[in-house]
Amino acid sequence: MSFPKKGKFFPKETGYNGKGGHQTKGCFVEEIASALKRSLGDSRAGVKTVAAWTGANEKTVKNWFSGTYGPSGAHLIALARHSDEVLGTFLAMAGREDLMVAIKLAAAEDAISELLDAVRQLGGDDPSGKVS
Repeated sequence: MSFPKKGKFFPKETGYNGKGGHQTKGCFVEEIASALKRSLGDSRAGVKTVAAWTGANEKTVKNWFSGTYGPSGAHLIALARHSDEVLGTFLAMAGREDLMVAIKLAAAEDAISELLDAVRQLGGDDPSGKVS
């Protein structure tokens, strides 16, 4: 099987623009790149961290940070597991911002519970020997 005479580029319907880059539908690639930069900064350490999270090659991760390409489904799941920024961006693109509010509420409840436990422990260390 050989490529057609017009060249070896895939048709535009597949998302490939024939000029070395992918077309972005709905700004997915740019939004994920922005979320990664907000979450980890635009540094080598951030690239290494994301590579460790996802198991992806560092060059691939650099392309995600630059907005050249976006992560695959499995890599997106790993990113959302580790980064609240990526999760929030994904939920916003899916029109499910309400779920992010629920996640933040659950995190706030956990923080309040931990704070109350710490206050109770401080009260238990009363120098007079009384336990409140």
